[in-house]
Amino acid sequence: MQKPKIALYWCSSCGGCEESIIDLAEDILEIAEKIEIVFWPVALDFKYKDVEMLEDKEIIASFINGAIWTDEQEQIARLLRKKSRLVIAHGTCAHLGGVVGLANFYSRKDIFNRVYKQVPSVKNPQGILPGHSNFHERVKSLSQVIDVDYYVPGCPPPPMLLKDAILSILQKDLPPKGSVFGDKRALCYTCSRLETKPDDLKINEFKRLYEIEYDSKICFLNQGIICLGPATRGGCKERCIKANMPCRGCFGPTDNVKDQGAKLISAFASMIDTNNELELNKIVDSIPDPAGLFYRYSLASSILNGKFEYKT
Repeated sequence: MQKPKIALYWCSSCGGCEESIIDLAEDILEIAEKIEIVFWPVALDFKYKDVEMLEDKEIIASFINGAIWTDEQEQIARLLRKKSRLVIAHGTCAHLGGVVGLANFYSRKDIFNRVYKQVPSVKNPQGILPGHSNFHERVKSLSQVIDVDYYVPGCPPPPMLLKDAILSILQKDLPPKGSVFGDKRALCYTCSRLETKPDDLKINEFKRLYEIEYDSKICFLNQGIICLGPATRGGCKERCIKANMPCRGCFGPTDNVKDQGAKLISAFASMIDTNNELELNKIVDSIPDPAGLFYRYSLASSILNGKFEYKT
């Protein structure tokens, strides 16, 4: 009996999502017995023509990680969409644009000048830019380019969540199209520190981790440390919290939230304990890099989308 065909591909990403597959450990052997991998260029010697030769919809599912930033990435994403019954956005960059999406705060010209001409560690006296597939002016999430059936969130996704997604496909036990694998609730509701979070939480100063000796058993927010759990989807098994680090939002928003950054700004605004304008400005100024913090993973897919330069 022919095994179901699976494809895996990476676009603009760090490689962490590829590691999430390897992190399945011995479970990857169980999955490998049930599928045929027909495309995984980061790990095996596949060519684009191998995909082009397949019949349309011959691949049962393609797992695509990384944001879309080049012509080549968009071309392969469209090819995999054509050849696949299902496309899964694998990881936060494919899901929301990810950290890569922060590039939308800058122009393509500024990014290239910085990376290849201005960084102290780069010796490039002639200012030569390397050849590359055409970079787009804007980073996009996968669903901004092709139709996506399901989303596996996380930076990177927990291996067990990835396993659940793969087995759900093989067992034909899938949730409604467009679903995000993970909890339906915000992370706070499953956090081990929830009991130490006051119902009416008020903050008069935001502190950074290195500025205080914080308690590993008390809610970060209750200690004035920014934690994005109130507006971030649960399902990560509190990986960062258990490592005594606050949530930074990589699982994205819960259902029916269009803009995670805006939701976070609203949540934190409600916690500020003052009506005095001067005190308010002081508290807000204690938040380091608000745009980079609240939109760290979701800028590319947000209403804001990035920085725009209006030409007159």
